[in-house]
Amino acid sequence: MQYLVRLADRALRDMEAIYEFIEADASETAFPWFNDLSRAISSLERYPERGAVIPESKKLRQLLFGKKQATYRIIYAVDQRNAVVNVLHIRHGARSPLLRTFPR
Repeated sequence: MQYLVRLADRALRDMEAIYEFIEADASETAFPWFNDLSRAISSLERYPERGAVIPESKKLRQLLFGKKQATYRIIYAVDQRNAVVNVLHIRHGARSPLLRTFPR
């Protein structure tokens, strides 16, 4: 079964900030990297359960994207009843754990 992948406003802002940070429009390697990030997010439509449950909330999952110092956490929730993956936040893996209260 395919799931619909939706990006929350926060996740869209995160992607825009990442794009600007890596200067994808000015770098030969950054633009393909950013496209790969987008493809990784889209891949959740087929494999939504593959991400690990995050420590901050048992109801949320994360898909790790990137390598070593450039690893990003794609944080999302799976709505199995409606076959929807809601991407909530995209953050650099080196950042501290989420402080916002999420459903446990």
